[in-house]
Amino acid sequence: MASELYKSISPIDRWLITIVVMSATLMQVIDSTIVNVALPHMQGELSASPSEITWTLTSYLIASAIFMPLTGYFSDRLGRKNYLIFSIAGFTFVSALCGASTSLNEIIIFRLLQGIMGASLVPLSQAILADIFPPEERGKAMAIWGIGIMVGPILGPTLGGYLTDVASWRWTFYINVPIGIFTLLLANIIPDTPKHPRYMDWIGFGLLTLAIGGTQYVLDRGNQNDWFSSTSICFITYLAITGLLGFIFHSTQKNLHSVFSLDIFKDENFVLASILMLFFITAMFGVLVILPLMMEGLFNYPAFTTGLIIAPRGISGMISMFIVGRFILRVDPRWFIITGCVISAIGMWICTFYSLNISPSWLIWPMVLQGLGIGMIIVPLSTVAFSTLPYPLRTDAAGLFSLVRTMGGSIGISIAITLFVRRTQVFWNELGGGVEPYHLAAYQYLAPLHLLPTQPLGNALLATELHQQAAMLSYINVFVVMMWCFLMMIPFALFLKRGKKMATPIEIK
Repeated sequence: MASELYKSISPIDRWLITIVVMSATLMQVIDSTIVNVALPHMQGELSASPSEITWTLTSYLIASAIFMPLTGYFSDRLGRKNYLIFSIAGFTFVSALCGASTSLNEIIIFRLLQGIMGASLVPLSQAILADIFPPEERGKAMAIWGIGIMVGPILGPTLGGYLTDVASWRWTFYINVPIGIFTLLLANIIPDTPKHPRYMDWIGFGLLTLAIGGTQYVLDRGNQNDWFSSTSICFITYLAITGLLGFIFHSTQKNLHSVFSLDIFKDENFVLASILMLFFITAMFGVLVILPLMMEGLFNYPAFTTGLIIAPRGISGMISMFIVGRFILRVDPRWFIITGCVISAIGMWICTFYSLNISPSWLIWPMVLQGLGIGMIIVPLSTVAFSTLPYPLRTDAAGLFSLVRTMGGSIGISIAITLFVRRTQVFWNELGGGVEPYHLAAYQYLAPLHLLPTQPLGNALLATELHQQAAMLSYINVFVVMMWCFLMMIPFALFLKRGKKMATPIEIK
C-alpha cells in the first residue's frame, strides 16, 4: 500500500515542513565545505601542522559516511520525527562546541560528533519530502531537495571566507546555532512515523564501519602519503576491502537482521540511480574543488571573488531544477538525465580550451552550462531512485543514497587533487626539457624586462612561468576526466525503467 501521508497535510503545513527539513539539510551540507577556507587560520590558532588540521575535515566526513546507513534503523526505533529533532539539536550543540574549541584534539573530537549528529539530516529530509508531497508534485519536491544539495557546496566556501574575514574561523561553526534553534522551534510540525522494534546487526555494522572508514581515510590521505607507496595506505586499504567483503558475506546469512535491508538492491532503478549518482557527484565535486584552486592559485583572484564567479553555476542549476520539476511527469526522466549529461559535458569540454590569458567571462559561461546540466540530472535522478521502492524501504534507501553521494564527493576530490598534482609534475618535466639557459625563446621572453636567463631573477621568472603552464595543463587534464564522468553516465541512464510506476513517482504496492 502506498504511503498517503500527503493527504493529511495541508499545503501551508507542507511548505512549513519543507522549510524546516531544508534548513537542517543546508546546515549539514554547508558544513562539509564551509571550513575549507578557514583551515589556515585554524592551523595557526590551534598550533597544528597542515596535515594535522585536515583531520578536522576527515573526521567529519568519516563519521558522517559511517552513520548515514543507520538512518533507517534509528528512524524505526525512535520515530522519524524524534530522530530528526534529536539530530538537529545534537548538531547545533556540537557546532557551538566546535566554535569554542581551544585545541586540535578538541575540535577533531567535536567534528567527529558533528558528523555523527548530522549524518541523518540529508537522507531524512529527502525521505520526508518524498512522503509529504503528492505524486504529481514529487518532482518539485526533489527539485527543492536538489537545490539544497547543490547550493551547500557552492555557498560554503564563499560564506566561510566572508565569516573568517569579518569575524573569525569560529563563526563558521557558530553560524549553525541560530539556524538550528530556528529549525527546532518549528520541528514539531514534522509528521512522525510509527515506532517499531528493529534489531541491529552490530557485527555487520562494525564490518561496514571498517569498510567505509578505511575507504574515506585512503581517499583523504592517499595523495599526501603517496598512495600505495605508503605502508599505512596499503594496510588501511586491506582492512577496508576485508571489511566490505566480510559485510557482504555476513549480511547474506539467513535469519539475520542486517544493518539495512538488502531488498533495496533488488530494485533495479535504485541500483542504477546510485551508480549514476556516484559518477555525477564525482564529477561535480571534482570540478568544485579544482576551480577555486585554479582561480586563486593561477589567476590570483581573492576568495570572495572566486565565490562570486562560481555562483552563476549554482543559479543556473536552480533555474533548471525548477523547470525540470514542473515537467518531470510529462517527459521521460531518462531524456532529462541524458540531456543534462550532454550539456554538462559540453561545459567541461569548453574548459579544456582554457589558458592563462582567459577573462572572467570565459570562466563564468561554461559554468552556467554546467549548472544547467547538473540541474537537469539531479531532479529526475533523485525521483527515479525512489519511484519503484516500497514505502518501508524508503528511509533505508535514502541513507544509502546519501552515503553514495558522500563517497562520490570524496572520490571526486581525491581524483581531482591526485591528477592535478601528478600531472603538474609530468608537465613540469616535459616543458622544462625545452627550457635551456641559452635558448633563443628564453632570451625573447625576458628581453622586455631587460633580463637574461642566466641571471637569478630571470631564471626565477622562467621557473614561475614553467610552473604556471604546467599547472594550467594539469587543470585541463582534470576537466577532461570530469567530462568523461558525465559522458559515462549516459549508457546507465538508458537502462532506467520507464513505465506506469515512473509516471507517478513513489507509487508503492
